[in-house]
Amino acid sequence: MLDQAAPDFTLAATGNPSFSLSALRGQKVVLYFYPKDSTPGCTTESQNFRDLHDEFVAAGAVVLGISRDSVKSHDNFRAKQALPFDLLSDPDETACTLFGVMKLKNMYGKQVRGIERSTFVIDAAGILRREWRGVKVPGHAQEVLDYVKTL
Repeated sequence: MLDQAAPDFTLAATGNPSFSLSALRGQKVVLYFYPKDSTPGCTTESQNFRDLHDEFVAAGAVVLGISRDSVKSHDNFRAKQALPFDLLSDPDETACTLFGVMKLKNMYGKQVRGIERSTFVIDAAGILRREWRGVKVPGHAQEVLDYVKTL
């Protein structure tokens, strides 16, 4: 998938009735997939992208978070964390499937299907340039920003 056109998708989003990836052609895009609104790791990750948001914008990039949560859940999470970017709702796992982020994970000794924390950078031409899978939150948003600045 790297160095190929990123797959297009349309999802419900905060602040928009629907969002299509193709509508951002001409801009760099950072898509970060995260498991669940208002959980500790996801909150920290979103805060890190929030805190660096001005730098992402200065580098010509749009930041978007994606999880399976509802738009209502996203609206609450976004307001509570003062996130300056949209969150996309993927309850049917449309984008999750296109980007291959659904994994079996062990949670409290049980196998559960969920989103593997992953980030993708798409260049202004719509080409997928970089991916991070199994993301560890500390330092991740800065690493993504550093990469975006090289595009």
